[in-house]
Amino acid sequence: MDLEALNRRIIACRKCPRLVEWREAVARTKRKAFADWDYWGKPVPGFGDGQAKILVVGLAPGAHGSNRTGRQFTGDASGRFLYPALHRAGFSTISESTSREDGLALLGLYVTALCRCVPPANKPSPDEVANCRPYLEREIELLAPKVIVCLGRLAFSGVLKIHGFRESDFVFAHGASHLIPGTMGASRRWLVCSYHPSQQNTLTGKLTAPMFDSIWIMARDLARDDHL
Repeated sequence: MDLEALNRRIIACRKCPRLVEWREAVARTKRKAFADWDYWGKPVPGFGDGQAKILVVGLAPGAHGSNRTGRQFTGDASGRFLYPALHRAGFSTISESTSREDGLALLGLYVTALCRCVPPANKPSPDEVANCRPYLEREIELLAPKVIVCLGRLAFSGVLKIHGFRESDFVFAHGASHLIPGTMGASRRWLVCSYHPSQQNTLTGKLTAPMFDSIWIMARDLARDDHL
């Protein structure tokens, strides 16, 4: 199965009744500001460069962001913080991500999420995360990235679990990096930790633009062959 076939399977997924009901309800009721949008309302696949050395893992789609647009981190405040940073680091052709038709392309980088459906209150259950885990596992197998950037503690925990570790085995801190024994097509790979670019972090100053820029500089440096 290649990435295109995997994404078709993700989009068709209905494993989690609670998430199916919620994502479709949000797509029907919409937000007033997006009343003229035809909401995506389905699981959101990963996207980016199929030859990427760097994989970025978030938590889940936003109700009126990715669940509306159908593309990771597109159309919400988190994306408005993420994509300018990727553009500054040379990973994105443009600095704004508004829709699947906006012409944005990622260079050397692929963006995905731990959970593919928008969860109520942004909190997927452990069973729902477990149902989605095989999709992320397969993306890692297909891409064999040299670096995985984990946006937030939950993404970090999920990526560690895929590699057979517990969160307690490694420290999560913004800017922390860990070289771990590789599986799924790679001998070793780096995990890079970042605070999630949610408004909860960006508006409070917990995550600033310079702090976020440092993550992408680190990821680019660690993706070089001489760092593995």
